[in-house]
Amino acid sequence: MSTPVKPLRVQLAGALLDLVVQVPESGETAWADTAARAHAIARKAARHASMMAATLSLPPGWMGWLTVLPEMVGVWKIQAQMVADIAALHGRRSSLGKEQMLYCLFKHVSAQLFRDFAVRAGERVVVRSSTMKALEALALQISGKLLGSALKKGASRWIPLAGAVGVGAYAYYDTLQVAKNAHQLFAADPQ
Repeated sequence: MSTPVKPLRVQLAGALLDLVVQVPESGETAWADTAARAHAIARKAARHASMMAATLSLPPGWMGWLTVLPEMVGVWKIQAQMVADIAALHGRRSSLGKEQMLYCLFKHVSAQLFRDFAVRAGERVVVRSSTMKALEALALQISGKLLGSALKKGASRWIPLAGAVGVGAYAYYDTLQVAKNAHQLFAADPQ
């Protein structure tokens, strides 16, 4: 008896949760000039994500479609490590949880989805703790948004070199947006 194949949206939601359930360790220490160090971390991660995404988008045609999900998950792992590093340099390593990770990674994709998880308290943003069920629901909603992005990326696989440049450029830009989210979140409320 064969097991049913999960829809891509459910697989994507599962990949999101697997990524954020285990917050990566960081070797970074607190810095006095967090903005400069966060910028350096962001640029390095953006270059790494861009190169990985561009390389994985090189296979043409239908073979290229097979690399879309691994490319997205690979970029998210690079970004998750970057978020952990930025949290650590702000001295917030211990307060980085699943909710903060999801917020930093995907807030720029759809700020509306995070309205129930993030609360403005004056000039700072507080990301509240949530149940796993609530996180699963959020991951499913995010995966719906990201599925459209995955389809666009898959379409670019039909034009290998130009597609690789576009995918790499987007990964670079996206990583810088994640860094901006992380720096704003962790710099706003030093503990």
